Amino acid sequence: MHHQDRIDELRAERDRIAQQHLRPSGQRPDSTARGVHHVALVCRDVGETVAFYQGVLGWPLTDLMENRDYAGSTHFFFDVGNGNTLAFFDFPGLGLGEYVESLGSLQHLCVSVERSQWEQLRQRLVDAGVEIHEESGSSVYFRGPSGEGLEIISDPLGRMYGERVL
Repeated sequence: MHHQDRIDELRAERDRIAQQHLRPSGQRPDSTARGVHHVALVCRDVGETVAFYQGVLGWPLTDLMENRDYAGSTHFFFDVGNGNTLAFFDFPGLGLGEYVESLGSLQHLCVSVERSQWEQLRQRLVDAGVEIHEESGSSVYFRGPSGEGLEIISDPLGRMYGERVL
């Protein structure tokens, strides 16, 4: 199968799924969820992670405790606004490998920030020597200290690149 034929096939499948499942906002049922409590990631080093997320990104550390499921491991949380937290675990002694994208893994986490904050954070990332990729004048993609994919976006919650997604 030629590459373009495969792309056409994937587009047709996406269109079929949208036709079958996607509904305008007024026709969708209410969600059974009330919001994201936290997203939990695994980090290489607690101090390095706190320095990056609180120091560079300005997301306050809100709690730090021993992981109840693994003695010696730390479970800690950052405030990412709107009542949401980003959590991390370290798992010392388990010999975990470097970050890789794989099925079921985190591709990236996107956090919405006000435009003025976006510009300041973009510069703080550059000043910290973090490699960034800017997209559409409103998104900055980068990697956290353990290789995790991150994005800050200046679009408000529920919108992306000017389009409504919620």
